Amino acid sequence: MPERRRIASLPDRLPDRLTALRTPADPGFWRSPVRGVRFTAVLGLVLLVGLTLLFVTGLLSYAAYNPDLDPVNDKTPDKGLLGFYLFAWPTGPHWLYRLTQGLHVTVGIVLVPVLLAKLWSVIPRLFALPPARSVGHALERISLLLLVGGALFEFLTGLLNIQLDYLFPGSFYTLHFYGAWVFLAGFVAHVALKLPQAVRVLRSGIPRGEPDTPAAPDPLAAPDPLPATLSRRGALAMVGAGSLLLLITSAGRSFDGPLRRIALLTPRGGTEQGPGPNDFQVNKTAAAVRITPADTGERWRLTVRGPAGELRFSRAELLAMEQHSAALPIACVEGWSTSDQLWRGVRLSDLAALAGYPDSPPDVFVESLQRSGSFRKAALRDNQVRDGRSLLALEVNGAPLSPDHGYPARIIVPAAPGVLNTKWVETLTFGEL
Repeated sequence: MPERRRIASLPDRLPDRLTALRTPADPGFWRSPVRGVRFTAVLGLVLLVGLTLLFVTGLLSYAAYNPDLDPVNDKTPDKGLLGFYLFAWPTGPHWLYRLTQGLHVTVGIVLVPVLLAKLWSVIPRLFALPPARSVGHALERISLLLLVGGALFEFLTGLLNIQLDYLFPGSFYTLHFYGAWVFLAGFVAHVALKLPQAVRVLRSGIPRGEPDTPAAPDPLAAPDPLPATLSRRGALAMVGAGSLLLLITSAGRSFDGPLRRIALLTPRGGTEQGPGPNDFQVNKTAAAVRITPADTGERWRLTVRGPAGELRFSRAELLAMEQHSAALPIACVEGWSTSDQLWRGVRLSDLAALAGYPDSPPDVFVESLQRSGSFRKAALRDNQVRDGRSLLALEVNGAPLSPDHGYPARIIVPAAPGVLNTKWVETLTFGEL
């Protein structure tokens, strides 16, 4: 008898077994009660604003390098028409790049939970069969491929760059630049297709069907949901809490104040140069680029070239020239920045005058003692050379530059990316580039 009852109960358990064998293409495979078009629409509108800000600030960051000025500044020489937005980067306000790049990196980090939640909310649609029901549907799926693939690529490479983990096959600048345009193509197409629907959903609270027909069922809601353990508002609150936590533990590397001490998720959250006037962040140390005391000692000379010929100055001779001060930050493409430091040295415009340009300083080509690595050479525009705050800095905060901050001399220019503030300067060549 017990055996017969056990055999008879097997058919009753077959539906459970069949349920367990469902594939992701089966709507019944996805059973979360949180998914729904309104939940997805809220996340989508947040991403619409955030990703637009990311793209704009990313373009501004690239323009700040003045990549059309000289090939050494441009890491995407084959950009073609994609360089249409480039313009002469201004020198004011002096915190401009600190603001734009700080926003770019901070907003990117904060959007990670939103992006992951958005992808989770629509993942059943990615497995829907058939993959293309019409030409229009096929185009929509292609735009999704560009959008999802581009977004994941941009976020991944950006986060690795912030952490100084260069695990990608090639230059970060090139990969991130072209990846952004691939993402934009999918983003624009997706917004054009989905924004009207998202706005309607948020206004009405229900998806709308065809004219003169009843409202359509929620296409993202699970047909056989599990019992709810969290409301959709609760899920949105969790996403928001995750973003807030990332903001608190990362934003401090771009801003002054107590947040800097708790920027635990970024490698530039605190100071690392030891006590004293030079106690603020650096990216590359002298040892890392093999700058030795012999390179920067008594034999060091600054070479200045121009119509007046080739001039050479010792550090003592530079200190004997008229000195000027400027309170400027260092702001890096990785999103970290310092507060304003008080720099003192010789104006670039004064050095241009010595080189043979007394009235209208031109562009300048800067070369470092550093023998390898990106931006050991850089070009600055004439508007940057003319600015009275642009210095060949010899001191900072009342003390000589430390080796890690560019001793014996470095460039400091308002509103410029940190890599254009060349350290360990060896040669300045003034002239049209």
